[in-house]
Amino acid sequence: QVQLVESGGGLVQAGGSLRLSCAASGRTFSVCAMGWFRQAPGKEREFVAGISWLGTMTDYADSVKGRFTISRDNAKNTVWLQMNSLKPEEPGVYYCAAEYRALGPRLSASDIDYWGQGTQVTVSS
Repeated sequence: QVQLVESGGGLVQAGGSLRLSCAASGRTFSVCAMGWFRQAPGKEREFVAGISWLGTMTDYADSVKGRFTISRDNAKNTVWLQMNSLKPEEPGVYYCAAEYRALGPRLSASDIDYWGQGTQVTVSS
């Protein structure tokens, strides 16, 4: 079992940056692909970024490519999402996610095995 706790959310102006952190526990963390999802009020939970077991492969939603960066350090059991040039249409609750033995970094919400409780991100104009 993998347990995930997110932190780093908050209020930021459009064009600003935030770094989200996800602290993980569990023996299977190193063989889980990790990802970040975003859920806005009244919307479905959507894929934002993913990273493979060893961090050698990453993938991003088209809307965030070039602005967001996902990374991990298995020795520290930690995953980060660096978000730059944030837009007003990108607020919501960001969830850290783990998929056991996923073959690639592009994750589907329906296949996620472990979810964090989420951290709120608010972007002001």
